[in-house]
Amino acid sequence: MKDTTTDGSSRRFDLPLPPPPDALRIGPLREGTFRSRLHEPRTAVVLGRWLGAAIVLCFLTGLLSHGLQEPPGWLRALLTSRPVDGYRVTQGLHVIAGTAAIPLLGAKLWTVYPRLFEWPPARSVLHLLERAAIAVLVAATLLELFTGLLNTLQWYPWPFPFRQTHFWLGWTITGALLLHVAAKAATITEHWWRPRLPLPGRRAFLGTVAASVTAVTLTTAGQTVPWLRGLDLLAPRRPDLGPQGLPVNRTAAQAGTTTVPADWHLTVDGPTPLRLSLSDLRALPQHSARLPISCVEGWSASADWTGVRLRDLLDLARVPADARLRIVSLETSGPYAVTTMEPVYARDPLTLLALAVNGQVLDADHGHPARVIAPNRPGVLQTKWVSRIEVLG
Repeated sequence: MKDTTTDGSSRRFDLPLPPPPDALRIGPLREGTFRSRLHEPRTAVVLGRWLGAAIVLCFLTGLLSHGLQEPPGWLRALLTSRPVDGYRVTQGLHVIAGTAAIPLLGAKLWTVYPRLFEWPPARSVLHLLERAAIAVLVAATLLELFTGLLNTLQWYPWPFPFRQTHFWLGWTITGALLLHVAAKAATITEHWWRPRLPLPGRRAFLGTVAASVTAVTLTTAGQTVPWLRGLDLLAPRRPDLGPQGLPVNRTAAQAGTTTVPADWHLTVDGPTPLRLSLSDLRALPQHSARLPISCVEGWSASADWTGVRLRDLLDLARVPADARLRIVSLETSGPYAVTTMEPVYARDPLTLLALAVNGQVLDADHGHPARVIAPNRPGVLQTKWVSRIEVLG
């Protein structure tokens, strides 16, 4: 590979580097240190296929989740409230694939880690750059999976914001992965198909890895997949446990909303502003819908919600059909105390200002006196303790 300088001369980036002295070849750098025959390209390629599929699925569903939570201007017109369980499926797949990637990454790193001690460490500038890209890929993937796993537990022992870091790590991993695949294209192509001479122990090793991934998936996916709920042994959340049969991420005590003002009312901005008490809301036509709560941590649960259709409230206030909304909560702090809602959700007949769930008045932890529930939306945007609905235009 050549690069032309400003004076017209050329320089090569693949110039060989001077070899390090043999005296440094100690410990794991010695030849023959790693004796397992499974530290070989075919095993690495098979595991790479599985891990790559999990990473790609994680990346794509993660992009969708990020876009739904903070849609850029160009995406707003493409948002849809159907299918009702759309976010439940995609975010469930995101967490399932991320969890499955953990044992896959461990097996992949075990297979290739002797390459960390290859000799010489860098044969040329290009080889050095290739190894640097691999270091970035491994470090970013380990951090992404580690923080993602702790996010499912709602434990954040680090000083940086999780969601933004998770988002940019995903892009870093994707870019480094593409560079790695390009650098190893010849090796991947050579070992992609089944080898003519099977290596003893390879099939057993790959079978063990596959069994481990299957076990981890079956014992965690029940927090999203209802028919796997009986196997939900290792998942951080059971979707059927909590007030009124639903889990709670942020309680009323955490939000500072345990005591609702006696004169609570809902304000709806518009050409004909509304100021409605809880009794006023209950006097309006009530509708019911079975909708899921689907959280970014990967759990989801369906419930029967009852309340006033949001579009009916907007019509009473004469809010334009294409208006975006700002939903304001009683909680005074937190990243989702104020959320926005696109018209496609606000005007959906299933979107409710819910006053009850599963036949009972909303528990304080579920947003009493009123909360938003809409189809195909992240749970963090299903605002609880609603006090005001404003028109953004």
